[in-house]
Amino acid sequence: MQQVENLEVLEQLIETQPGLVVLFGGEHCGVCQIIKPKLMQALADGFAQLELVYIDCQKHTKICSQKGVFSLPVVQVYIDGQRFIEKARTFSLPGLLAEMSRPYQLRFES
Repeated sequence: MQQVENLEVLEQLIETQPGLVVLFGGEHCGVCQIIKPKLMQALADGFAQLELVYIDCQKHTKICSQKGVFSLPVVQVYIDGQRFIEKARTFSLPGLLAEMSRPYQLRFES
């Protein structure tokens, strides 16, 4: 998992990666720290074509505010530069993965 520290790098990844999952979190966000390894494992197990990046909003507030992230955690899923999914604050990881499966299958498995 790559940590992104500036907006230009994030925008470049969104444009160039066929599939990208962005986790906005924080060092002092307990939920974020629980979700991070579970999301990493879930992507490795079932969504190998998706790249995962992490942005620490407590260190990089400018990136988070420019992307409209004002509460934590937030997960954004991009496929071919288009944001397909955004989940904020309270969401279930199995629900997120289920929602990701259809666009993932259409793009990477067909």
